[in-house]
Amino acid sequence: MSYVELDGSDLPAYCPNPAMPIWSSHPRVYIPLDHHHTGKCPYCGTVYRLKEGAVVKGH
Repeated sequence: MSYVELDGSDLPAYCPNPAMPIWSSHPRVYIPLDHHHTGKCPYCGTVYRLKEGAVVKGH
């Protein structure tokens, strides 16, 4: 499975992310991460995952 790996400084997660080309844009949505530290964009299906060992502050 393909995914976008996030660090603690990348939170809150949102899509489209800055690395996506402008032509593939859709409205910005914030992606809630589940207890497995993954979440999926409801528009494009991109999966976001928190890096192992990432330090999350204030979340």
